[in-house]
Order: sequence, then C-alpha cells, then structure tokens
Amino acid sequence: MEKRVLLAIVLSFLILFLYQALFVKKKPQPEITPEATLEETPLKKETSLPTQEIPEVTEAPEKEGIIQPISEKTENQILVETSLYQAILSNRGAVLKSWKLKKYKDEEKNDLELVSYIASEINKFPLSLLTDDPSFNDLMNNAFYKSSALKLELKNGRTGKIFFEYRDGKGTTVEKILTFQDGKYDFDVEINVRKNRQKIEPRLLWGPGLGHPSLSQQKQRFGGGKGIAALVLNKVHRLDENKFKPEKSEFSFANWAAYEDNYFTALFLIPPQKDNVEFVKEEYEKNPYFFLSVSLPQKIYIGPKELNMLKEFGHEAKKIIKFGFFGLIAEILLIAIKSIYKIFPNWGLSIIILTLLTKIIFFPLTYHSTRSMSKMQELQPKIKALRAKYKKAKQDIAQRRKMNEEMMKLYKEHGINPAGGCLPMLIQIPVFWGFFQLLRVAIEFRHSPFIFWINDLSIKDPYYVTPILMGITQFISQKMTPTSAEPTQARMMLIMPVIMTIFFMGFPSGLVLYWLTSNVLQIGQQAIMNRLMKKKREIHGKRRKK
Repeated sequence: MEKRVLLAIVLSFLILFLYQALFVKKKPQPEITPEATLEETPLKKETSLPTQEIPEVTEAPEKEGIIQPISEKTENQILVETSLYQAILSNRGAVLKSWKLKKYKDEEKNDLELVSYIASEINKFPLSLLTDDPSFNDLMNNAFYKSSALKLELKNGRTGKIFFEYRDGKGTTVEKILTFQDGKYDFDVEINVRKNRQKIEPRLLWGPGLGHPSLSQQKQRFGGGKGIAALVLNKVHRLDENKFKPEKSEFSFANWAAYEDNYFTALFLIPPQKDNVEFVKEEYEKNPYFFLSVSLPQKIYIGPKELNMLKEFGHEAKKIIKFGFFGLIAEILLIAIKSIYKIFPNWGLSIIILTLLTKIIFFPLTYHSTRSMSKMQELQPKIKALRAKYKKAKQDIAQRRKMNEEMMKLYKEHGINPAGGCLPMLIQIPVFWGFFQLLRVAIEFRHSPFIFWINDLSIKDPYYVTPILMGITQFISQKMTPTSAEPTQARMMLIMPVIMTIFFMGFPSGLVLYWLTSNVLQIGQQAIMNRLMKKKREIHGKRRKK
C-alpha cells in the first residue's frame, strides 16, 4: 500500500513536469527597440501642473439639431499618481499608455510596467474601444479628446476623476469618465458613445498581453504562462496564449474577465450578459499578439494577485489566484505563513517554521503510520509462509480466498490494520498539494530572498544545491523508515530520491526549501520514533520472558 502512495506522488510530479515540458511552450519574443520604451517618451510639460480639483461633469444642454465639436488639437499625456501606482493616459483615444506598480519591481529593479511596450509599436493601447465598424474604431481611438485635468495626484485615500470628451459636430460623441482612489488598484469606469446621435455599446480592449517579460525571465519561473480568465457561474475558466483556439475564445455571462500571468492581472468587472468576453489574436509583421475584449466594464483592477487586495475588491476576484483543487488549504496556509512573517520577516525562514508546525501537528499520524509499518515488517516472515502455502492462489480463486482469510486473521491476532501505514500519509497529501500551489503562485515569494545565493524564492535554485540536498535527505529518510515491501521492491523504491531530485531542479526554490526542511524534520522524527519503538519491543520482550 505504501509503495502505491509513493508511486502516486512520483507520478503526480511526473505529470506536472511533462505538462510543463510538452504543453507550455514559450513563444519567441520580438526584438524591442529602445525607442519603443515608455521611459523614453517624456511627459508633456503640462504634467508638472499642480493637482486640479475636478468638478462633477454634467453634459451641457444643446440646441436641437446642433452639436458643438469638442476636441483638442494636439496630444497631451495625463499623469495619475497614487501611493500604489503611476498611470499615464493619453488624450489621443483616451487610452492607457503606462501603468507602473510602485511596490513591485522588474528584473532591473524598476517599477513594474503592466502595459506592454509592444502597444506603442503597433499603436494599439489598453482601454481602446471596439465596434464592428473599423473606420469608427479609428476615429474613437485616435481622436484628440478634451481632458478635465493634466495631472491627478492622490494621497491619503483621496478620490479624483479624469473626464475625457470628444464630439465631432456630426453626431459622434464619446465620453470616458475614470474615477481613481488612493490605496486601491481598482478604479471606476463610465463610457458613453453615440454614433449618428444613437447610443451604442462598444467593447473595451486590454492588450497586447500583460507587461513584457523577457524569454529568459519566463523560463526561470515554473508555470509562468499568460492568458485570460473569466468567472462564469462561479467557476473560473482559463485560456492560455500558447493554447489559443478561435473556436474556444469566447465566454458568455461572465461576471468578470481578466488578462493574467502568474502574479499580476488586469481584471474587468463586467455586466453578465451574452457574449461578453472574447480572447483575440492579431498578427503584426508575422508576430502574434493577444488581446482581451470585454463588454463595457464598471470597474477595472490592474495590479498584483494579492489575496487581501482581491478580497477587498470583492466579486469573487480572489479566485483569479490559481490555488488549485485544494485551494482552501492553500489559502489557510498563506494566512498562517503571513502571520509568521510578521514575527520573522524572512519568507524562507517563515517556510521553515510553518513546515515545522505542520510536522508537529501531524506527528501523531506519522507515528501511527510508522508503527503500523514496523509491525508489518516484523510480520513479513509469517506472510511469506502463507504465500508459500498457497502457491496457486493467483490461479485458484478458492485458494486465494483461504489465503486472504488467514491473512486477515493474522493481522487481527497481532492488532494490525493493513491500511494503517498508508492512511495517515494520504491525509497529509492535501496539505502537501496546498503547500505546492501556495509556493508556486503566492506573490509574496516573488523576488523574496532567503539566504546566500537564494535571492528569489519564486524561481529555481540557480546552482541546484537545495534540490541535491533534498535528494540526499530523501534517501536517508527512506532508508530509516520501516517498510513492508519485499527486498527487491524496497531496492527499486530507492531510485525515487533520484527521480524527485530531477523533478525539483526546475521547481521554485521556496517549494524545494519546504520539501528539504520536511525531509530533515522527518529524519529527526524517524530517529525518535525508532528509539521509542525499540524500547517498546524491549519492554515487551522482557514481559514475555517473565
């Protein structure tokens, strides 16, 4: 039984490893010229103006049949500054050109940019509008809107609005009202569009993609794919860029839709109507780029997949974090490890302490499992004798039945539950998978150092020291643990530490640290349990002699 459980764990790792290797393919990234970066697009001088108080905007009454044109002659950039992010909007199309997170950095230690640099290359930015009329799309997304402010600086939880308006005097009216609040990654959106004086409902675009990590950065992270997610009937459905299929690119009646990677998201709260989400693929100069198209949203969240922030946002947005099947366990473990971090502000040390606590909690189960396996090991000679007695049990059903009856009688006489060694291990598997998912997707471990050469717990150990140590401790632990397997099978099982080491070489160093710590603690536990069981056997032997 124990062999099957261990094999199940190994096969699970093998499936994860093969899935990443065979199906999650990294597409080549196009070359980005320096001129395309937003850092080299200076803000207009007007952005240095002081913060303006934005009055409530009401549409001015117009004479029947007359529409006054409203627009600007040149492009201006509007700066929105809060404690969490810096956003740059353009009055050309009233689109988003930059969204930099102040509390999260890229590989060069700069504020993390979530608007792809490719947007300026192809002249297609987030918050663009889309209809079935290409010429009207071009008008809406390239017109020079009149904006209510050139700079919005928010502090101490203050709220402020940016109002964009464009009218061509021929029946076209487009309004975008964006309401921002300091201390939040989400903002309110109101969009009104009239074409030939008739109100229409365009769609909103996000893209291309989310940020623009290099190929080397993507390879460093386990499961670092990108794509969209949509909450439909309380269940999250996902589509990855690398698995794009036009026939599976639409969702209906979604409560929200998001463009996501492992740690960040642009999430849109949308009215749950028919055909309200679409995953779009477009090619520019033979390079594929991906966009999210949604019905006009009420709110937009652009930021980290941080549990508390997403809970505060509401609308089941926390489900965007891919905690997996044992999500509740992973969430509880995350809350626990964050509590530990408050006392010991090192995420690697917090992993070790939480692993120690879980080992203490599961010690009674582990002890019971080890004791059952030890008894089974002592009973092996009698079990072998029974199997020798019923040599034809495999072919003869009657003999097999008799052998099983005598086997169960033997277990009963010695007070052994055949599944006693495996059930405690099975109970601990959900906790392991919860840990696995937590350490793979929790943004708290991104760019978090531990000690020495481990500078980022979210990527693999660059020198493979911890995976090798993990394999060695796995071998020692396995040798110390009693087993009821036959000698040949036991020797075959010793190859497992080698297989596990190969798997863990590509896993996040935080996950490897957890497994390594668990092995070291298991060795200590096993030494204690072996002594306790030895003493019990000695006491039992003395009583028998008397």
